[in-house]
Amino acid sequence: MINLFVKTQAVKTTDLFSGREVVIATMHGKGKVIEPVLQSLGMRMKDSIELDTDQFGTFSGEIERIDDPLTTLRNKCIHAREHTNIDLVIASEGSFGAHPLIPYAVADEELLMLKDFKNDLEIVVKELSTETNFDSLKVQNDDELAEFANKVGFPHHALILRTDEKIEKGIKDANTLQAVFKEFIKDAHFVHVETDMRAMNNPSRMRVIERVATKLKIAIESYCPECHMPDFTIKDVVTGLPCSWCGLPTNSIRLTLRVCKFCGLRHEMPVVKNVEDPMYCNHCNP
Repeated sequence: MINLFVKTQAVKTTDLFSGREVVIATMHGKGKVIEPVLQSLGMRMKDSIELDTDQFGTFSGEIERIDDPLTTLRNKCIHAREHTNIDLVIASEGSFGAHPLIPYAVADEELLMLKDFKNDLEIVVKELSTETNFDSLKVQNDDELAEFANKVGFPHHALILRTDEKIEKGIKDANTLQAVFKEFIKDAHFVHVETDMRAMNNPSRMRVIERVATKLKIAIESYCPECHMPDFTIKDVVTGLPCSWCGLPTNSIRLTLRVCKFCGLRHEMPVVKNVEDPMYCNHCNP
């Protein structure tokens, strides 16, 4: 595992944030997992559930997300700043779909941003995880509905039922699920059932958000040794660690690269080992 934490003798730039009020721009209770991770940084955190972040897009499709995730994240921060007059904002944005590297796998990509309007800086971190129950199905009877519900971890994870005319979100108990399904199926050939991906209704997603919050804490506490600004974390890697048998380069990481986006300092750090096991060599183990 790569250690992102950088120890320096510089004055801690958590002083940029310590003692300041920060608003967590969410309607869906994400502060429940974000606040405990960041509380040691000395910020006074406010989970602002009254903010309408659904205007930037909903997982259930009533409002389409028109911008890319990073732009949406930034817009959430601006919205929170305008409506609370707090100049330090944390916002989260999740995306679900096919994993970019693992065939047939479904992924949850969570972005977390700390935007400091006072000092004009942004820190953005990302977590890509296969720990998600994201799924949907068209069902026509109780057995199909029950099979889907069991598969996706209901009732610990909430469900959504919908037809072309009706929708019911946040279903968390079997009696409600059955009642809504019976009502919807009377006027439709099938009912669309899907996982409710809003954070407060999806413990799997909450766990991923907690992990990305840990990455944000690491980024805040990682200081550039030159200008002492935060987010001096790994931005890229260099592959080519040589095979211990043949000496040819493998696809394994040889160097990590930290870059300061404020002063431009670049720092290359070799990985702990000097050679790679032949089992990871495309020449020795094709």
